[in-house]
Amino acid sequence: MKIPILCPYWGHEHISIGIFLEKIHAVGYDGIDTWIPKSASDKRILSKYLQQHNLYFVAHQHQAEGSTFQKFRSSFLKNLIACLDFNPVLINSHTGRDYFTKEQNLNLIEDSLEFSAKYSVKVCHETHRGRFGYAPMVMDEYFSMNEDFELTADFSHWVCVTESMLENFSKPLNEAIKRSRGIHARVGFKQSPQIGDPADPIWEKEVQVFLKWWDKIIKINVELKTKILPVTTEFGPPPYMANIPFTNKPLYNQFQINCYMKDLLKTRYRDYSISSDNR
Repeated sequence: MKIPILCPYWGHEHISIGIFLEKIHAVGYDGIDTWIPKSASDKRILSKYLQQHNLYFVAHQHQAEGSTFQKFRSSFLKNLIACLDFNPVLINSHTGRDYFTKEQNLNLIEDSLEFSAKYSVKVCHETHRGRFGYAPMVMDEYFSMNEDFELTADFSHWVCVTESMLENFSKPLNEAIKRSRGIHARVGFKQSPQIGDPADPIWEKEVQVFLKWWDKIIKINVELKTKILPVTTEFGPPPYMANIPFTNKPLYNQFQINCYMKDLLKTRYRDYSISSDNR
């Protein structure tokens, strides 16, 4: 199994996609995790760069919208199809809404499974606030209703929603770990989906809890003989990150924090690292 470490474009929209790709490639990222660009020129730049440098790509489906469930469902499928042109390792999907009925969200899950079977690409549903998988106790019900859907593990949302480090949610947490085929490596805590600087010793306990969860995901995927398990260093910009009071400037450097996580993960999972010799 290979573990490419990817960088999110989120938080860097102020620079062009081409400059961003050069930036992350120069510091040793293995690819990019982002939504499909809107402009034709950005699409060409992204496609060409991925091919030229043999980078990995995780596509985001988070744009689905609609004033009714049927409109959302149509938009959801349309956005999944748009991801296909870039040959993603997987599609990370913000699926459904927390206020949709269980039947409606299950319809979207079934749609994604049919899509995956038809186009031979995984659709992994992110454990994200505001979506069908926003909390472990809710996800536990969906697990019992459908045994096939897979996840992108972003447990930073769950610790925030439950105001816990998931001590009392071992059953859905363990099932989520078993189903995870991608990781968003952001560390959260009881009051927020994002700690400050993960290098700060004050957050050592939270970082270690998350690392142990990610270790379990990797162990299971090795046993399943998963070929590629993408991991995205997804510490985000404000308002996920705090601002310096009265300045409207971020308290930390998002890119530096994500690079710190990249280096930590590449060292920890060096046995599964990506290089130009082993892709």
